[in-house]
Amino acid sequence: MTAGPRTDVGTVEDLHASATRITGLDDFGDEDYRQGLRKLLLAYAETAALTPVGSKATRGLVRGALVSRLLSEAAWRQYPEHAGVRIERPVFITGLPRTGTTTLHRLLTADPAHQGLELWLTEAPQPRPPRWEWADHPVYAVLSAAYRRHTALDGVHHLGPDQIEECWRLLCQSMTSVSFECTAYIPDYADWLAGNDWTAAYRRHRRNLRLIGMADRGRRWILKNPSHLFALDALLAVYPDAVVVRTHRDPAAAIASVCSLNARAAEGWSAGFRGALLGRSQLALWSRGERAFRAARARHDAGRFIDVDYRDFAADPLRVVGRIYDRLGTPLSGTARAAMEKHLSGTPKPAHEYDLASFGLTDTDVAAAME
Repeated sequence: MTAGPRTDVGTVEDLHASATRITGLDDFGDEDYRQGLRKLLLAYAETAALTPVGSKATRGLVRGALVSRLLSEAAWRQYPEHAGVRIERPVFITGLPRTGTTTLHRLLTADPAHQGLELWLTEAPQPRPPRWEWADHPVYAVLSAAYRRHTALDGVHHLGPDQIEECWRLLCQSMTSVSFECTAYIPDYADWLAGNDWTAAYRRHRRNLRLIGMADRGRRWILKNPSHLFALDALLAVYPDAVVVRTHRDPAAAIASVCSLNARAAEGWSAGFRGALLGRSQLALWSRGERAFRAARARHDAGRFIDVDYRDFAADPLRVVGRIYDRLGTPLSGTARAAMEKHLSGTPKPAHEYDLASFGLTDTDVAAAME
């Protein structure tokens, strides 16, 4: 008898076995991630109401994190010299989603003196090969084909294996990431994560950066991820000389936009994660991050934070970038400015329409949650 479509994400054991079959590797490293994985799988089973399509997609996300974990462990053994790579004064961009973080991130990484994380290297961590070799790498080829088929976010957020992207996939290796909450209703996992110490996840994050940037030791890391809002103390414990750039936008607009983005990203994945339920869960998630960041920021030196207003950045991005360079004490070279101007001229304006009412929310709801 032929089995029907799978309606679960899987078990701890079969996800590990599947990741091992894919890679031929079986060393997952320290077992500190397993508690988070168990919490996550239980939450998917109990409250996510995943469809067969959603189960398959979510299984791919979780298994992909385990695959990446295996690849990191193998690469660390293959390249022990990664441990000697220094990461000095990295810049971490964070803020509520949809507040200009992606554009700012890609502008700053257009500077040849900087480096960011290309999406494919977050999936398959390894020393960054020369750019001309990427097309011949089997992982890059597979991801290129996959993202050509992935059109759900077209016009909202461009994805490609060669694009500079967020670093949440590195945190997923530790099963410590709010990204899982962005595509499913999993409040028990959210509660666990809210009380979890992220320090070990950031140590693994740093070790991956050392590996990926081995050939680019003189270039400054520019990282970006809204989820850094939730773990500022851990981030600064692991990266004690980091500079944090915080973006600001009207929270009502940011929440409406991220609800729309996540609804499109997870369309058809769940019988319940849409409309008002999606709106309430995303507002709860990001207001939690806002409050956590605000409380943690007060415990650290104000001089290590740079604030960016969305309206100022949208009006004159290079002027804002210039102010950031001034705060960093780094000249904005002519080469860097030219690269940034080229990036801006080649970046299409997104066509993205959204409103809070579609997700059962009002401006008053958002204002109250963000207090």
